[in-house]
Amino acid sequence: VQLQASGGGLVQAGGSLRLSCAASARTSSNNGMGWFRQAPGKEREFVATVDWRGSSTYYAGSVKGRFTVSRDRAKNTLYLQMDSLKPEDTAVYYCATSLSSAMTSDQSRYRYWGQGTQVTVSS
Repeated sequence: VQLQASGGGLVQAGGSLRLSCAASARTSSNNGMGWFRQAPGKEREFVATVDWRGSSTYYAGSVKGRFTVSRDRAKNTLYLQMDSLKPEDTAVYYCATSLSSAMTSDQSRYRYWGQGTQVTVSS
């Protein structure tokens, strides 16, 4: 397994969760990484991305100001801090490693994908 996402669960609206994605150094150390999500009956969508150094980030408009993406290169781990959660944030969240060192919201630019972790926000 090259990417392992964890930290999902059930939370009330307004609550917080922190997702983690453990990656192998071979697949992530010099690559941009991102978070995506897929709600039931919907296509997978972009959530957040970070460049290889962790110095640049970019967010989907729906989560900007509420979610924070970060990475610990020493631990080869990607994080997604999710605050002020809303019922519409309910989805399976996936982490992924991009083909380059840059951050990108383009799913076609991602090579390795984790198995996903379920986030459910109750109203």
